[in-house]
Amino acid sequence: IYVSAVHRLERQPAARANEVWGMDFVADQLADGRKIRTLTIVDLFTRECLGIEVGLSLRAEHVVAAMNRLKHDRGLPERITTDNGSEFAGGQMDLWAYSNHVRMDFSRRGKPTDNAIVESFNGRFREECLNTHWFDSIEDAIAKIDAWRWDYNENRPHRSLKGLTPREYAVWAELQGVANSQS
Repeated sequence: IYVSAVHRLERQPAARANEVWGMDFVADQLADGRKIRTLTIVDLFTRECLGIEVGLSLRAEHVVAAMNRLKHDRGLPERITTDNGSEFAGGQMDLWAYSNHVRMDFSRRGKPTDNAIVESFNGRFREECLNTHWFDSIEDAIAKIDAWRWDYNENRPHRSLKGLTPREYAVWAELQGVANSQS
């Protein structure tokens, strides 16, 4: 049993920034046919894409490294929602979550709707970025994906965010006293 895992209760929606993040993997390939993986990390309240890690293979240690970078840049969430993949449900991530007082909230098997915001984000990411670009190299993929992430956060209004972009909504929520400024 995972010491940092949330016991299954009715999942409450995020009520402030940094309360709940969601993570998932999306696969694609380079122009030469080599497979790549991306790890998407989304704040479920602000809908901001906090990061997209890109690599030829991403394992649990890459997830932990991404979390440590975000910890220094943004603070930590109270809870992270993911599927039951070994990169999330294994010992490395469990130890990181336990050590950082972050609860892991795993989706029920076969229920992608348990992480619906991230699944929706990943669909948009695939449609607007992965399906529209050829990636010549891993460096090219990183540059194009990061440019798309920046545009998504800064220039894409969402109906669910009062017509604001994710970044604008985060600022609005902070001014309203809704955001959580964890460190």
